[in-house]
Amino acid sequence: MRTIGRFVAGFFKWTWRLLNFIREFILNLFLVLLVLVGVGIWMQINSAPAEPARGALLLDITGVVVDKPSVSNKLGVIGRQLLGASSDRLQENSLFDVVDTIRQAKDDRNITGIVLDLKEFAGGDQPSMQYIGKALREFRDSGKPVYAVGDSYNQGQYYLASFANKIWLSPQGMVDLHGFATNSLYYKTLLDKLKVSTHIFRVGTYKSAVEPFIRDDMSPAAREADSRWIGELWQNYLTTIAANRQITAQQVFPGAQGLLDNLQKLGGDTAKYALDNKLVDELASSATVDKAMVKQFGWNKENKDFSYTSMYDYVVKKPSDKGDSIAVIIANGAIMDGQETPGQVGGDTTAMQIREARLDPKVKAIVLRVNSPGGSVSASEVIRDELEAARTAGKPIVVSMGGMAASGGYWISTPADYIVASPNTLTGSIGIFGVINTVENSLDSIGVHTDGVATSPLADVAVTKSLPPEVQQMMQLTIENGYKRFITLVADSRKKTPEQIDAIAQGHVWTGQDAKANGLVDSLGDFDDAVAKAAELAKIKVWHLDFWQDDPSFLDMVFDSMSGSVRAMLPQALQAYLPAPLADAALALKAQNDKFGTMNDPQNRYAFCLTCGDVR
Repeated sequence: MRTIGRFVAGFFKWTWRLLNFIREFILNLFLVLLVLVGVGIWMQINSAPAEPARGALLLDITGVVVDKPSVSNKLGVIGRQLLGASSDRLQENSLFDVVDTIRQAKDDRNITGIVLDLKEFAGGDQPSMQYIGKALREFRDSGKPVYAVGDSYNQGQYYLASFANKIWLSPQGMVDLHGFATNSLYYKTLLDKLKVSTHIFRVGTYKSAVEPFIRDDMSPAAREADSRWIGELWQNYLTTIAANRQITAQQVFPGAQGLLDNLQKLGGDTAKYALDNKLVDELASSATVDKAMVKQFGWNKENKDFSYTSMYDYVVKKPSDKGDSIAVIIANGAIMDGQETPGQVGGDTTAMQIREARLDPKVKAIVLRVNSPGGSVSASEVIRDELEAARTAGKPIVVSMGGMAASGGYWISTPADYIVASPNTLTGSIGIFGVINTVENSLDSIGVHTDGVATSPLADVAVTKSLPPEVQQMMQLTIENGYKRFITLVADSRKKTPEQIDAIAQGHVWTGQDAKANGLVDSLGDFDDAVAKAAELAKIKVWHLDFWQDDPSFLDMVFDSMSGSVRAMLPQALQAYLPAPLADAALALKAQNDKFGTMNDPQNRYAFCLTCGDVR
């Protein structure tokens, strides 16, 4: 018996030791991997920049272009090199890094031209692509050529390609021009079936952000308003392409029926159609294009390709810090209360950055770059208040509007001395709403009930109970007060009366050019124009830009790189098992969930433009 007991005890003892060994081995292995990754990142960051090989700058933009990436571009490069992160469609690129790369290459004697390879470019808002196009035009004007190569081009890719001296297209390819559209999901029938009670509080005829909760389709007012601004964006797109290609807008896109008629004449040959209508300059196989590139830029024996340096390997020198400082603070994404999270604007974080710039004696002016559909009223007011304090302290404030500066994005712009918008910026959407969902009927249908006592109806608020009438009245009063506050801020800022602002507010979305006509912005231009105006208002002749943003710590960079690989693979792995329509629906649901996930205003008040970021 003792022998059996010793055997059992020994078995568990050695099993426990084995488990401890395996656990320690795995932890040590992870630690070694962490150290190696850390050393690799440190070496990459601190390595001396190498001279680029003489030849082309390959503008192989992978992923999307945004004002402020969730992870720095340099970290993304390191992640690909060390960990194999390969989320091409999810990768974010800084608009300002892309433009700085092109502008430095313009004056770099080793860079003799640019090749646009855009097959992995997933897009960006129109003002961002227009700013990149401006840099490409400057490059061309220096006497260096820009070439675009591709098997096919979607609308975003072709927009950038149109700035090239010459566009090549595969004989089996196409230039996919079809127009713009917006699509949102509507939940009224679903909420009715689930017996969810949705309480909506809003001010603004065109404040359509709440419509998904109360309708199964777009309202006539929202349809009319959205049709107007999306039509303007499309017309501006065609005008830019036509000017770049020196053809008419009708040639660029003759309408759906005109396109079909022309394709029928050509037997459906999309490449021939693009060539005949001067959308591209030459149809050529990849081998022919490679031969032309080798002839232009030389041969690289090591890569067995034409001589080029990828934009991700091209080191942009740190700009000079001579002269006075102009602080650049970027509000990119939906505005939410608290600290900044990737892809979102944290009210407290942005306000702190503005405060630091206000208190820094070296900062002579502030440029607030806004690319936001809005969000929490509370967070927007925190940012606006700090910006107002900076202006009161004597520091000129200039707002540079990117793709969107709507609702809360316009709220935080009101303290500016001067507002610069792109003609394609979506702004305005001056209106406020609140949403509270309760599930008392849902619970009642399955036999679950809520009861209790309260000292007043205002205290008797719970998601499991119907909303008391007194609370509903108070919410509506709060929303109306917030709207009045909004239009008063705009009226004071724009030197107009609240009645004048109310006439163009009501949640109405305007393009930059319409906003200029309505007096909501001061001029049309880009980021460079905003910086120049800030220097003018500050009365400084020599300046440098300081981008105020929280840099990730070394450990944050390591873990972000590693987790980025996992995040990159999961969506594609899951979507591979879904039919295309279901995969698209899943992405749409995720996008909607991301939007509503930002709603953390303590008073449930939101200045948010739901459709502004849905153009595709």
